Amino acid sequence: MTMLGLNAKRWLQLGATLCALTAAAATAAPPPAEVFFKPSDVGEAHLSPSGRWLAVTTRLKGQERLGLAVVDLSPGGKSKQIAQFNDADIGNVHWQDDGRLLFSSSDLADGSGLRRAAWGLFGIDIEGKRIRQYVKRQGGLAPSEGLFAEMLQWNHTLATVPHPQADGPNEDVLLAEMVLDDTGLRLPVRLNTRTGVSRAAGFTLPPNCVGWISDSNADARVAFTRKKDVHAAYWRAPGSSEWIKLYEDTLLKQPFEIVGVDDVGGLFVAERRGPEGYQVLTRYDFKTRAPEPKALIATPGYDVDAELIVQPGGKLLGVRATVDGETTVWFDAKMKAFQATVDARFPGRVNRIKCRRCGEADMTALVWSYSDHEPGELWVHQSAAAAGTPAWRAVSRVRPSVDPAQMASLDLQRIKARDGRDLPVWVTRSDAAQGPLPTVVLLHGGPWVRGNEWRWQGMAQFLASRGYLVIEPEFRGSTGYGEAHFTAGWKQWGQAMQDDVADALLWARKQGLANDKACVAGASYGGYSTLMGLVKHPELYRCGVAWLAVADLDLFIQGSWLVDDDVSDVARKFSLPDLIGDPVKDAAMIAANSPHKQAARIKAPLLLAYGESDLRVPLAHGTRLRDALKDAGNPPEWVVYAHEAHGFTKLANQLDFAKRLEAFLAKHLAKP
Repeated sequence: MTMLGLNAKRWLQLGATLCALTAAAATAAPPPAEVFFKPSDVGEAHLSPSGRWLAVTTRLKGQERLGLAVVDLSPGGKSKQIAQFNDADIGNVHWQDDGRLLFSSSDLADGSGLRRAAWGLFGIDIEGKRIRQYVKRQGGLAPSEGLFAEMLQWNHTLATVPHPQADGPNEDVLLAEMVLDDTGLRLPVRLNTRTGVSRAAGFTLPPNCVGWISDSNADARVAFTRKKDVHAAYWRAPGSSEWIKLYEDTLLKQPFEIVGVDDVGGLFVAERRGPEGYQVLTRYDFKTRAPEPKALIATPGYDVDAELIVQPGGKLLGVRATVDGETTVWFDAKMKAFQATVDARFPGRVNRIKCRRCGEADMTALVWSYSDHEPGELWVHQSAAAAGTPAWRAVSRVRPSVDPAQMASLDLQRIKARDGRDLPVWVTRSDAAQGPLPTVVLLHGGPWVRGNEWRWQGMAQFLASRGYLVIEPEFRGSTGYGEAHFTAGWKQWGQAMQDDVADALLWARKQGLANDKACVAGASYGGYSTLMGLVKHPELYRCGVAWLAVADLDLFIQGSWLVDDDVSDVARKFSLPDLIGDPVKDAAMIAANSPHKQAARIKAPLLLAYGESDLRVPLAHGTRLRDALKDAGNPPEWVVYAHEAHGFTKLANQLDFAKRLEAFLAKHLAKP
């Protein structure tokens, strides 16, 4: 994917008049931290089945919570807020038909890790009337008239809303009932949204089912089962009651990944191929009982990471895939041409299209247009716009306070690690920067995830606005870059994975991007790697910032009856020994790469931050490391945030940490 420069843009706040704005020149003073960390003003946006209405979750002026608004896209149509919680944010929005919406709730400001309120399930019409609650939650809804007296328990969640049918009202939806034990089982339940009555789903699932994939009619086609470390996938053809086993293996040895289904019996899978094991998208051949040899999409250098775009009725229109950034491959010629039109209108951006009547003369399309500088704009295109009405209509910017002219550019570089492995490295650098810069090596968590993609990212942009070069290596063990890159990180915590981090910084210095002033920083596994960077490569870093950091490998791998956490017994028994190390066989290796046991080797200044209620990386990791550092004569700067879990979600805490981070870096990287 080729990324071009950023043009001046136009935007419109929800329900306001279209206006044109030219990006202002960057000012001497960087934007305040609030610009980078406060929640976005827009959450979700969905077109109604006919394309006449647009549902948007948004924070209107003076509101802290995401409410639900509906925009009438007909000539002269207006927007109206139809629902608002006083204690939670609205999300998981689905159109049931052209006049009615379903939605759930969550508390995006609650980082405690504790269940403060269940998601619930609600229905409402486009006028904000006929409100119905189907699933219980704790807390209040405003307005609240007309709620069902009898509701399902909180452990029911919305699974699938069928596509509207032309021959009658679309009243039935599919829910998943979560079994409240350690099995992770999910049971299907049908709910009639007119009567509030639930019943059996009309199909059975294989034993030990933990999830499924449905077609657009809310009929399960794929089922996933798990018993201890045995994972299996099953297929059920349209019109059949028989489940056919597709594969059965351990979590780390599954032969392919199931991507999705269409409505006419098609099954789409991602299979690893070639020496690097890059995933390609293909169909599953039921005659040969294997993925088809011919790939629908292949993205050399990347795993496909595909999302199917299926038209109601079964037609596969295209696939969204992520390479350096998101791209869309359209199989439909009309949509391919329309994508080219959109990309020409918004050059140098990712332009994600969702549409109704896709490719037809009366198509309505919703476009989310974004870049590394621009967090996102929402636009609506109507191919059959009424006379005198523009075909394009701006809806909203996702983050109106962000000035794209003040943001930095993000690029993906491919370098060679010391052992010759191909190493992707993200580089964020201010457009106004000149010469080598002081550097923050920012490390992603996981670690078995993809760290970044081409988009606006708050933390990196914040650091770049303060004058730093930001480099983010996709060290081995990261996913998204082939199986070989992933497996090369097994049992390499603090070892080859750590060398990759050092090699990224050394490369940046050799290229003249980074000077000799650097700090390493990260959260979760990224925090662990920060600590081990100070242990293994003290000559490279002047300081370290680790938050939510794994600090005691023995505690993480084995757990303790003295410390509560949410790492499953299955993971500790079946996957962590392969991914990190066996607590018995690899005891010496684990000890050599545990920051807690190597604390005496950390000499650089260190800022440590934890959440008091973190169950993924309990506070005990931090206190044990803090005490060990004190004993070694290098006490860290220390902060603990109350009622925060694995990630700081309260804006006040995010801003406090950002300001601590800014002051800490300035103190240690400003020195000659």
